[in-house]
Amino acid sequence: MKKSKIFSSIGVVTAAALTLVACGKSNNSSSNGNDVKTASKFPAAVPTKATKKGGTVKIGELSASPFTGIFAPELSTMQTDTDVAGPGLENLFDTDDNFKINDKGPATFKLDRKTKTVTIEIKKGVKWSDGKQVVAKDIEYPYEITANKATQSQRYTASLADIVGLADYHNGKTKTIKGIEMPDGENGLKVILHFKQMKPGMYNSGNGYFIEDAEPYHYLKDVPFAKLMSSDKIRKNPLFYGPYKLDKVVRGQSTTWSPNKYYWRGTPKLDKIVIQVVSPDTASQALKSHKFDIINVRNAQWKQVKGTKGVNFVASIPLSYYYLGFKVGKWSNKQGKSVMDKNPKMTKPLRQAIGYAMNVNEVDKHYTDGLSFRVPTLIPAQFGDYFNKDSKGYPYDLKKANEILDKAGYKKKGKWRVQPNGKPLTITFLAMQGSAIQEPTVQNYIQQWHKIGLNVKLYGGRLTEANAFYDKLQKSDPGFDMFEAGWVLSTEPSPNDIYNEAAPFNYSHFVTEKNNKLLDEMNSEKAFDHNYRVQKFHEWQDYMNEEAYVIPMDNAYGITAVNNKLTGYSKKPSMNNTLYYDIAYAK
Repeated sequence: MKKSKIFSSIGVVTAAALTLVACGKSNNSSSNGNDVKTASKFPAAVPTKATKKGGTVKIGELSASPFTGIFAPELSTMQTDTDVAGPGLENLFDTDDNFKINDKGPATFKLDRKTKTVTIEIKKGVKWSDGKQVVAKDIEYPYEITANKATQSQRYTASLADIVGLADYHNGKTKTIKGIEMPDGENGLKVILHFKQMKPGMYNSGNGYFIEDAEPYHYLKDVPFAKLMSSDKIRKNPLFYGPYKLDKVVRGQSTTWSPNKYYWRGTPKLDKIVIQVVSPDTASQALKSHKFDIINVRNAQWKQVKGTKGVNFVASIPLSYYYLGFKVGKWSNKQGKSVMDKNPKMTKPLRQAIGYAMNVNEVDKHYTDGLSFRVPTLIPAQFGDYFNKDSKGYPYDLKKANEILDKAGYKKKGKWRVQPNGKPLTITFLAMQGSAIQEPTVQNYIQQWHKIGLNVKLYGGRLTEANAFYDKLQKSDPGFDMFEAGWVLSTEPSPNDIYNEAAPFNYSHFVTEKNNKLLDEMNSEKAFDHNYRVQKFHEWQDYMNEEAYVIPMDNAYGITAVNNKLTGYSKKPSMNNTLYYDIAYAK
């Protein structure tokens, strides 16, 4: 399962599995969400050349905070964890450039709408880095990890609960998952998933309805679920079936890899890969001094690095965005879903006015060289006709912001506006630490809100460290009213796993009948009709912009500098699953 991920720091977001990604910001903006021309300046891959064996590749991982080191996709939520585990991670399925699943990867895929099943068969010879064949139980076990409450996984969603019996297992009613069949036994190669209903997104990787990775049951079975996340078998000595095996972890700082001699596609060409965390503020100097062979470019530093010799620059527009969220409810562990406040402090007029007061285009233009852009909806333009090109989002309009507040009764009393009932209004903003431009960017927006008479203050009077930021967000700390975050998205366009009422990642905790209805409709049997599904996507985008529980802000071109002695590096979706296997030094 590809997961939505949280941006762990401000900077370029790598498009990997759909996982919640915490965000700091270093983006540039233009006036709309379909600004693809700049990306065409860059190729998506380095030149293809004849390769040789051997060599070490050093990769810089831009992050303002240490990585958490949870190397199990079912338990991890941070993009940095996915990135530093990249050489070992491999999805069960390869895809084409439109993210449609094919049979070229470690497993094959067959969907049967009549029987409401998906059959996954692992290929013989796909082995863990200890030499054991990946088997059916390894495909089934991630569902146990995800759905068992003792693991504290945030990956259990309403989408996964469409698997027959998974909700009963999650709620402790059964000890096994009825809808996961292993016809040849646990040591066979085939798994059949039985669903309550079939969904149109199931043909695409990252759909959220089934998990797209495996876990080594023979290795993890003795670890109690409650101790799995902290286990050395997850954090220090995990097994992978990808091209490289993990040799060393320097906690929060680096990972070191060597070839997995059991890798099913063949022996990888490099001798060693080292991935090391580097501060976004020193990234440009690290790039110019060739400290790393592969490193993402911070767009705010593009002018400083674009003339660097000995590198190839490749780029893509990642499936990601930053957003402003408003807390209008809280998570209920008892009900397993968000519960919205009856009278939220952050009312619709407040939310809308705050959105119109943000000068996103100006900020992005000032801090980057046209490499970031404002996005008008929560569906990226890369998703083609699912993106509503007619959506305007929240362009900068102070006059409109003031008019909305005046009409709603937020009158000025001195410098600041008060609530319609006459009581003082103070809004607390939770924002994450990041690069050097994060502080001035956040302060700019606070000043913009001050211009419309809103007394907005930073949580704790300062930016919050990334790991602490997401801890407060996930626990719905009562001390903040709104927040800025970001997502690396799934490669299937449905936003269901982020914004439905049972989604742990619905950090605003908004719940409405119409939102539930639209999400259900876009993922229904009827939505196998493409035109119908597109219509529902457009309706949902319009609805979300109108209600403004979450306001889309911007995205950025993802530029990577690659040592020009290397070949095989590509940002094409079809090459994602073989990226580390393909990277090599040219002859």
